[in-house]
Amino acid sequence: MSYFAVIDVGSNSVRLVVYMQKNGESIEEIQNVKMNLRLRNYLDKELILSEKGISLLLKVIKGFKEVIDTYDVEELICASTATIRQAKNKQKVIDSVKEETGFKLQVLTEEEEAFYGYLAVVNSTSLNEGITIDIGGGSTEVTYFKNRLLQHTYSFSFGALTLKQFFENNQSNEQNVSELRTFLFNEFNKLDWLKGNNVPIIGIGGSAKNLVKISKKQKEYPLAGIHQYELSNCDFVQVINLLSNLDKADLKKVEGLSKDRTDSILPAIEAIYCLFKLTEANTFILSRKGLREGIFYKRLTKGLEHNLFPNVLKNSMGKIIEDYYLDEDHILHMCNMTAVFLEQLKICEIDKFSNIDFELLKLACTVFDLGNYINRESSARHTFYMITNRTIEGLTHKDRLRIALIASYKNKALFKQLLCPYKDWFTKEERKQLLSLGIILRFIYNLNATKRQIVNDIKIKEKDGQLLFLIKCNAGFIAESSQAEKQKNQLEKLLSFPIKLKFYKE
Repeated sequence: MSYFAVIDVGSNSVRLVVYMQKNGESIEEIQNVKMNLRLRNYLDKELILSEKGISLLLKVIKGFKEVIDTYDVEELICASTATIRQAKNKQKVIDSVKEETGFKLQVLTEEEEAFYGYLAVVNSTSLNEGITIDIGGGSTEVTYFKNRLLQHTYSFSFGALTLKQFFENNQSNEQNVSELRTFLFNEFNKLDWLKGNNVPIIGIGGSAKNLVKISKKQKEYPLAGIHQYELSNCDFVQVINLLSNLDKADLKKVEGLSKDRTDSILPAIEAIYCLFKLTEANTFILSRKGLREGIFYKRLTKGLEHNLFPNVLKNSMGKIIEDYYLDEDHILHMCNMTAVFLEQLKICEIDKFSNIDFELLKLACTVFDLGNYINRESSARHTFYMITNRTIEGLTHKDRLRIALIASYKNKALFKQLLCPYKDWFTKEERKQLLSLGIILRFIYNLNATKRQIVNDIKIKEKDGQLLFLIKCNAGFIAESSQAEKQKNQLEKLLSFPIKLKFYKE
């Protein structure tokens, strides 16, 4: 177990994050402290950072040093972005930080800042193609990646704090927004690779997070987590309309909006929305992981091709197995028996399930026992709660809900109860299919009731309008037989055949 820390000196805020690394491919955030310094306000017209600004920065970093000293930190990275990068006296700032704290302040180039944001996205989602936007206080970085590989980067010299000027006059909000959009479209149009891509826009940073939190409150969104949350064009318009019609006092009351962003959130959202429109994006997706995580992903992926984890979702599921001490042999056995079961149904020309269904079942196999970590008595409910309240990197919110419903299946009544808040997320046919997958997985689970992996083959034969399940075991099967019989009626309704279960020892 190792500890690492990042101090991120941004134009709007200065943040300390301490990470714990348990294995070679995952980091866990265990400390996150933010100070809203607004360093950009201390950069004058000649691009000189004032003595007061430097003094405040040193005070904050000294305070962070006290926190860092409580951990056995193996590595610390102190990185700064646009404001320090643009300051003509940045060497003085670097020297002062070194002298007062002993920390080496790195001034990231525009390319490095953009790269770290991109790296965080591709190593924490399953997106193969997209355009990232990280709107900070003093700059905005955009990248385009395809097949998970970086294709283009660019850093604009405007950010949420500099775009505030469009609202610091006596014009109406409508006029201000119109002028801001004209400016933003002119800027984005300078890059041919942005236009009409029709790929997801991935938002990084505090403003994007606030946008998502506001949207979630507006929609009374029932699923937990903001990473990989998606917004449509309609969602954007609803948030913009809400914020445009509020004065400063009312903005402070908006749920999901940080008080320190009330004066900069609208221009920041407009920047994201203009990019969304210009690129003709098919969706907006939030990445909770950004610059700071990107810095450590670079370290974690050292030696890997293009600094990419081969399989983000596999890593994420592996972390769940590790965190909750799940039985990997049991999981593998369930996956194998599920594959055998579905193949036998195809042989009998009962072809109700696709390859996508099988992939969902494999993921659900991994977390089927998850609720036992809390309490065996209400395991199914706990399983559903734990999955719907935990980010699973590489899974969309909708797929995470699918996995939760399948993996928590116990009976039809509980399924309907858990589905109720999310009923509108799926069509009637989709709901029926999720129920079917849950029934299958519960049956497979019951075939391994004692977790001895004694069932090593299943054959299904159709005879005289009946399905005969020949279940081969390598040990006594009394418990498995009893549990499987309890599930038989639901399988019969699902497959539209009477079923006979025949267990035998090889």
